[in-house]
Formats: sequence, structure tokens, C-alpha cells
Amino acid sequence: MSFSIAELFTQHSAEKFELHESYLNNQMVRVLQTIGYDRNYTKAQGQYLYDQDNVEYLDCLSGFGVFAVGRNHPTVISALQETLTLELPNLVQMDVSLLSGLLAQKILATMPDNLTKMFFCNSGTESVEAAIKFSRYTTKREKIVFCDHGYHGLTMGSLSLMGEKVFSEGFGPFLPGCHSVPFNDLAALEQALSNNDVAAFIVEPIQGKGVNVPDDDYLPAVQRLCEKYGTLFIVDEVQTGIGRTGKFWAIEHWDVQPDMICMAKALSGGFVPVGGVAMTDKIMNTVFNRMDRAVVHGSTFSKNNMAMAAGLATLQVIEDEKLVENSAKVGEDIISSINAMSTKYEFLKEARGKGSMIAIEFQAPKSLALKAAWTALETANKGLFCQMITIPLFKDHQLLTQVAGHGMNVVKLLPPLTLTHKDRDWIVNSFDLAIADTHKVPGSLWSLGKNLASHALKSKTGS
Repeated sequence: MSFSIAELFTQHSAEKFELHESYLNNQMVRVLQTIGYDRNYTKAQGQYLYDQDNVEYLDCLSGFGVFAVGRNHPTVISALQETLTLELPNLVQMDVSLLSGLLAQKILATMPDNLTKMFFCNSGTESVEAAIKFSRYTTKREKIVFCDHGYHGLTMGSLSLMGEKVFSEGFGPFLPGCHSVPFNDLAALEQALSNNDVAAFIVEPIQGKGVNVPDDDYLPAVQRLCEKYGTLFIVDEVQTGIGRTGKFWAIEHWDVQPDMICMAKALSGGFVPVGGVAMTDKIMNTVFNRMDRAVVHGSTFSKNNMAMAAGLATLQVIEDEKLVENSAKVGEDIISSINAMSTKYEFLKEARGKGSMIAIEFQAPKSLALKAAWTALETANKGLFCQMITIPLFKDHQLLTQVAGHGMNVVKLLPPLTLTHKDRDWIVNSFDLAIADTHKVPGSLWSLGKNLASHALKSKTGS
């Protein structure tokens, strides 16, 4: 009997949610059904998703930043198909692979001059795990400092650097010597480093949870402080890197030279997980300092040919299609267009971000009727107002978005870097209409708000 994935899809597509209810995370199914996101997608192309009725959705999440070149890009598919048919030796282990060398060379060519070595792994959280180990071994220090509201992954090492308690609660105890400082606070950072006993400071150049952009002097001063106190400067570019912010690396906005850069997500092309850490010669040569230490850190699948081919093809697409430049231009247009609406909408505070990493933040209004409605939602669950934006964006305007973090009234856009002017208008016009509806009190949208508040209160009481 022949085996066919296409036949499996045809036979079982209607069972998707039932299978998850039975064998996987049934709470995720409940979330999707509660907010009306339970669609059966049948096709994906570029920045668009299509459901069983062939309704087109604009994907402004891109798999949390994975699909920088869009879904199912033909160049990446072709590279993977070619790699499969070549019957290459793969994961020989007692060998080194050609494709990993070529990918390392291509990535490092985009880096600051001080970063000359690559370590490959399978994901963003693994890249952070490697950075933790390498910084401790290099400096012979234990402590790692990270930022409040920072996000670096969910395995135990990276979870020890978690600045969002909702992800870490109940999973401790964590790695010793890890503690946080406020983001964008140089005085707090200097105090944390001043005993000359911190191995590394790790930071997202723009925080993913909330899309918090630092002051222009923050990261350059961070570099100086780390140099002053002998602390390694690690930048987590898992989400911000590879064109996301309108520069190839977000650190280019501030012209800094960290000791390590963590990466993943977009490097995969959306097909084969791949992560990595770029670092200085000194770090690489300290960790792998003798032949008997050649295998002190690694990952079985990390340099597999499919992952390396996906990375090479993805970087080629980004270069050929000028996606970094497109990210900068379209993102700037979206941010400025939404900010122009702030004078007519009390709920709208601001749009911010860089390139295609965008936050739209909402605030308590001044007028009494709107303020009373806002307060009712916030009392039920902080950040609930944003669901009154994201749900209509999806149901009425076919725009897939997300809330930027737990308990915050910020909608986050993380679309593919391939957006067109038509997509830009789709996003701006959809937000205009969705925000306008929230200002109609009472109105049909506020009936949705009452239902959301009811669900939130039931969840709190466990009923």
C-alpha cells in the first residue's frame, strides 16, 4: 500500500480539532473556538491563508515571524526538493558538512566585523541555551542578567531568563544567578554589573512582548557597560533579525557590536527549524579549546542538510527580492498611517515599531461613556479590550493578528516581509473600521465585549 500525505489530508481534514481535543493541547482548541479563530485552512501562499471556502486571509503573524519570505516560497521549496533528490551524505557526525560551512559564511558576511564564528542548533531557545553555556565558560562567571518583559524561550535554561511571569510560574526552581533589570534602564543595568561578577547580559534589541523600542542611546551604552565590567553582551535577534525591523539585524539601527547574536525563526524559510549563535573568535576558541572538547556542546540534527539548504535559499530570496528594504518601507507606511488616526479615536494611543515589527497600543478614553465601557472590560481581565480589535479584524476583515503580550492592550503585527501596497491598505483600512466600531457605545461590538468579560470572569472563578 502506498503512503500519501495528500490522501491523509483529504480523509481527515474535518477531524483537525477533534484530534487535538483527544491527543494534544485541548485548551488551545478552546481558545480558538472562544474567539472564533477555528478555521480549517486548506492552502497557504506568500502572505495569504485560504480556508475551506477559499476565503483569503492576510497573515499578519507569519508563524510568529517564521515566514519572513512568505509561506511556500517556490525558491525555498525548490532548494529542499533538490537537496532530497541529491542523496547527499547527511549527519555523518564524524565529519563536517559543506552546506553548514556555506551558510555560516553567508550569515557572518552580514554581521559586525567582530563576529566571525557560528554555532548551529534547531531553534531560538536552543540558541539562547548555547549562549548561556558559552558565556559562563568563557568568563568563568555564573550570573546572567536579562530584562523585565523579555522573552528568550521556554526550555529550562532560557526560561530562567524569562521576564514574563505567566510563562515561568510553577516551573521553577531555575538556574541560579539569573536576575532581571528594567528594559531601557542604564542605571539599573550598571548597578547589576558593577560587582564584576556577571557572565552576560542578554537583551532583545526590540522586545517582542509589547514591541518595546529602546531609547537611541540605550544599546550603545549597554555595550560600553558590558565592556567596562567584563560582561559579555548577548543580543537575542530570534524575532528581530533577518530583515524584520527594516535592517538585516536590528542592532544596525544603533550600530552596536555585541559578543553574541542569537537567531532562528526566519532563517528556516518556514520549513525546517534552524537556529544559530554568531560569536567572536575568543568565545568559540575558549569553549572548544582542545581536541577532546570538540563535542562539549552540540545538537544531533543541528547542521542537517535540509535545514542548511532552507537557510541558504531563504537568505537568497531576501537578497534577490529586496525584502529588507520592503520591510522598512511598508512598515513605516503602516505605522505613520495608523498614527494619523489618533486624533479621531480616543482609544488609540499610538503605533510604534521598526520595519515589519509593529505594535498598535490602546488606552483608556476620556469621555464618560467610553471610559465606563473600557473600565468594565479591564476589571474583568486586563488587556481584554484588544480582543475587541483582533476578533473583528479576523472575522470581518480577514486579518490575522495577535495581542502583543499577556495583560496589555497592544495588538502586534509581525507579517511576512513580502507585503504589497494593496496589503498595506488592507491593514490600515481594517484597523480604521475596527477601531471606529469600538467607539460606538452601546453597539454590537460591545455585546462581544460583554461576552468576553463573562468568559474572563468565569475563568477567574473556575466556574
